[in-house]
Amino acid sequence: MRAESGLSPIFVLLLAPFAGALVTLSLAPFELWPAGILSCALYAYLLSTCGTRQALWRGWLYGLGMFGSGVSWVYVSIHVHGHAGVLLAIGLTALFCAGLALLHALFAWCYVRFVRPLPGGMLAGFPALWVLFEWFRSWLLTGFPWLYLGYAHVDTWISGWAPITGVYGLSFICALTGTCLFLGWRSRKPVALTTYAVILITLWGGGAVLMSTQWVAKASEDPITVAIIQPNVPQEHKWAPDWYRPILRQLREATDPVLGFDLVLWPESAVPNYLQRAQGFLEPIAERAAAANTTLITGIPFRPPDSESYHNSIAALGFGKGVYHKQRLVPFGEYVPLENLLRGLIAFFDLPMSAFSPGPENQAPLKVGAFRVAPFICYEIVYGGLVAKNARNADLLITISNDSWFGDSIGPWQHLQIAQMRGRENGRYVVRGTNNGISAIIDHQGKIVERTDQFVATTLTGTAQAMLGNTPFGSFGNTPMITGCIIGLLLMAVLYLGFWRGN
Repeated sequence: MRAESGLSPIFVLLLAPFAGALVTLSLAPFELWPAGILSCALYAYLLSTCGTRQALWRGWLYGLGMFGSGVSWVYVSIHVHGHAGVLLAIGLTALFCAGLALLHALFAWCYVRFVRPLPGGMLAGFPALWVLFEWFRSWLLTGFPWLYLGYAHVDTWISGWAPITGVYGLSFICALTGTCLFLGWRSRKPVALTTYAVILITLWGGGAVLMSTQWVAKASEDPITVAIIQPNVPQEHKWAPDWYRPILRQLREATDPVLGFDLVLWPESAVPNYLQRAQGFLEPIAERAAAANTTLITGIPFRPPDSESYHNSIAALGFGKGVYHKQRLVPFGEYVPLENLLRGLIAFFDLPMSAFSPGPENQAPLKVGAFRVAPFICYEIVYGGLVAKNARNADLLITISNDSWFGDSIGPWQHLQIAQMRGRENGRYVVRGTNNGISAIIDHQGKIVERTDQFVATTLTGTAQAMLGNTPFGSFGNTPMITGCIIGLLLMAVLYLGFWRGN
């Protein structure tokens, strides 16, 4: 039996997951960015003539290849740190990836059923729908905005569009490039090839021209001197009572030599205690930091007075001030969905500090001397709209994380690349502090200035520049791009309806 499109089921079974896995190869740490374009071309080919039932199957297989290769690092969290057995961890990881793949099944069905028949549906409709599904994935069930096509292009010519369109715009261009290649291969007519070539030259050449555009300016001629403490505390020791004092001693000994820097950054939950209970340790360091005109920023849990809830937070001490409470929490890592049903079933649902409460919206930036800093904790940096909103009133971005949860996998490298895109989109330096790497200083064009190796206790020193002004993306966020994709699809639908009524 053959599929409706004339492709054999075995061929589809092999090609669809392979095409999905190419997205992962386009991203860090592999950074084979043409693979993402090829992935879209193959996906458009797979969906070019099939019916809706075949589209569901092919989309799911594509998503399985994409998520199975790209985010299966959650196995490390479930097995190593969640203490689930190998078979159970494999099963839960497979279920997670297979569940995410259903979104691509839905994408493929919607594309074949509604978008492909429209005028321009196979050319521009495919990338527009792709972007809408990336956006849909950013908020569905609290969101999983990972493995976006655009992240592969933080250093390519089309990165020039990032300060205008954000990562969704780069995803659109990447997917459109793929559909142009597929349609050009299929048609091979001079007029069609010329049209596709003009589109690609305009988008890629325009991005190259835009790369030299200066959207922001220095807030001060003097850069901010930065020291990032990377303690490399093993995750199994993080919350062990016997390790509490050695962890504090390590932080103190690493910090004393860099007092005098403008900013000293400790990672997420660097101090494994509530802020209110750790004052005996923090106050002497804060006093020495203030005397040296140094702002110490640390990740630390925060428990409001007379409250049963607590937050994953950042506090600025010494020459700075402010406390920020994380808004976007990680399911299972920081809170447990359906908690009454899942708590106690397996150790993974009872991880330490997995009952955080989200912080309020519209929190004030932290202060580092005279500068304003927008803080983000771990997973929050992947939400481009949230970062843009908070970056508007900040001179510098800070993100802290504990990527120990993902071990020696590709997850931390993907996380770093996402932070690079946030710097590029908003025209802001990003100072990234992690427990075990990869800590980094990223400039306002998304380029890594300095970074650490993984799994070493070290101190990264360098400078970051405070910036003034906002990029177009920083001012408007994702709204123009998402609205444009919706309007584009609606216009295609209007043209389609008008054509049929006219005939």
